[in-house]
Amino acid sequence: MHKLQHKELADKYMLRILRSLTDPELSNLLRRYGQKSRGVSRHDKIAFVMHAGIPVSNILLRDIFEATDNQGQRKDRVKLLMEDLGLNVSRLGTTLENRVSILMESIKSNAEAEFELLSVSGFKELIDSLSDTIPPVLERLRDEFEIEESEDLEPERLRALGISPLDILYVYTNDEVKAIRDAMGLPKRNNPRLAILNSFASANDKLLEHYELLASRDLAGLQAVGISIKEAEIGAKFEEITKTIFEQLGLKVDEELRKQVSTKKDRPDVILSLGDEDVIIGEVKSYKNGDFAKYSSTSRQVKSYVNRCEGNGNRVSQVLIVSPGFSPDFIESAEMDTEVNISLLESAGLKKILEAYKARRKPKFSARLLTKGGLLKSDLIAKSI
Repeated sequence: MHKLQHKELADKYMLRILRSLTDPELSNLLRRYGQKSRGVSRHDKIAFVMHAGIPVSNILLRDIFEATDNQGQRKDRVKLLMEDLGLNVSRLGTTLENRVSILMESIKSNAEAEFELLSVSGFKELIDSLSDTIPPVLERLRDEFEIEESEDLEPERLRALGISPLDILYVYTNDEVKAIRDAMGLPKRNNPRLAILNSFASANDKLLEHYELLASRDLAGLQAVGISIKEAEIGAKFEEITKTIFEQLGLKVDEELRKQVSTKKDRPDVILSLGDEDVIIGEVKSYKNGDFAKYSSTSRQVKSYVNRCEGNGNRVSQVLIVSPGFSPDFIESAEMDTEVNISLLESAGLKKILEAYKARRKPKFSARLLTKGGLLKSDLIAKSI
């Protein structure tokens, strides 16, 4: 579509570039096309350029500069723009034309990496934190990307629409982003958008580091390591960080499918897509005292989820239950259940598997390792990676 419209960059990338320009540069740009710039707001300047169909290459090669600016000054400005946009480039290019071309290719090729900046849970945290802005973040996204009101904008749906965490922060003006950064108490050096994203990534890393405390609902232990959390939030956080672990193991956490098969009564915690309509249903149980022992109620839950998935045309390869520990009766009941295949995995074991995965230079992990049934031996799985 962009090629048919003769667009060098998608509109969202154009917006990033324009928001990184100074007011005098935007004024130069407007005057180049016969528009008045005096008394025109920054918002209106950007809006004009966005709808004028001006090629990005023209803007960066010529339109933002004063007539007296030489080639060296123009090259330096494009280099600074790359830094402002957070682009890591292996080479700068010797000519201005090279440099502009590298900038445009880099901003397009970084699209996939942007989705790796935050996990699903970190993505959700970012959206939740911006819900109090005026207008709220989802309203801004619907307006900016022309998304219908009927669309439920969960993180996985935003990913499917090609909207990254960085795209979300670019629907805010530079001044708004700086105000959000300051309200979060973040340092004022470096790129404010990247600082905000890194803060959510760091918070997620800390929860992951203390995953066992989440699993066992150890509120005092979490607070002792500097994690501010309410007891009512622990279960949801445990679920979110478990999804993060699966993602880091290279598994596909399918939020879109989970939404399709969920009802008000039945909502599986995790669905892992294996391809060819095969899935693993994950149930995540944080538990405060001792080993988890509620097999009858848990089995009713997961069997209901299996029926929902199979009714949707999926094949359930396995049900995986993650908990800090399981009672002997729970383990025996799971092994003897003839209606559904159930694997059990202790939370400490899941973290051990992730640590082994990260420690390998070329790790090999298959979701099939989670489908053996019964209580999984995390030590053996970790050694096989």
